[in-house]
Amino acid sequence: MDMLLKFIVCFIAGIGAGLGTGFAGMSAAAVISPMLITFLNMDAYEAVGIALASDVLASAVSAYTYGKNRNLDIKNGLIMMVNVLIFTIVGSWVSSLLPNSAMGGFSVFMTFILGIKFIVKPVMATKESMTGVSVKKRITQSVLCGMAIGFICGFVGAGGGMMMLLILTSVLGYELKTAVGTSVFIMSFTALTGSFSHFAIAGAPDTWVLIFCVFSTLLWARVAARFANKADAATLNRATGIILVILGVVIMGVRLIQL
Repeated sequence: MDMLLKFIVCFIAGIGAGLGTGFAGMSAAAVISPMLITFLNMDAYEAVGIALASDVLASAVSAYTYGKNRNLDIKNGLIMMVNVLIFTIVGSWVSSLLPNSAMGGFSVFMTFILGIKFIVKPVMATKESMTGVSVKKRITQSVLCGMAIGFICGFVGAGGGMMMLLILTSVLGYELKTAVGTSVFIMSFTALTGSFSHFAIAGAPDTWVLIFCVFSTLLWARVAARFANKADAATLNRATGIILVILGVVIMGVRLIQL
């Protein structure tokens, strides 16, 4: 019964995390962590480590799918990724110097609001409009935005995927598919770094929970990424918005159960 419960919880968590990753480049940690903590009574640090490990393959396979369909900006993605990683450490250090604050719901709130934004005001930028920005300006934007995303993620402790998607679409003017493809590309590396550091500090996690979460998230991320790359802009905006709103509501519900 214990093993069956683990499988059910991990499979359901993987559905939400995978769809969020494949459609919107959302971090699996936002979905998987509260599910494991609430329903399996898992230590929070271990749960985050498993969620990050689940993010690695899910984000990588999503990035591959988006890249195969030419919806990935690797050059600027690498520039942004370096700055995200560096300033995540800076933000985390600054956060450690301040008193604890109730910022845990930041990523959940952002998920819900961003979902509504995609439904009400869809991203209709095109690849043609993206190419109109000069190379120098795009590199500068990638550096500055990577610094901002990294610092906020390190300071708050969550919301990386959502922050990247918001900034890529609203600030850098990316077309939605390219924004998600670039976001999951960056997330695959940041999640790999994060999971290694968690397991190095806390030790090996529950093996079966890790396996169930990784494969469920991978499966549904693959399904979502394939659908997203075949959909037109209007359909993708609507589907992404609906997925994010549902996930936001579900995660808020799970967090209420924890209280």
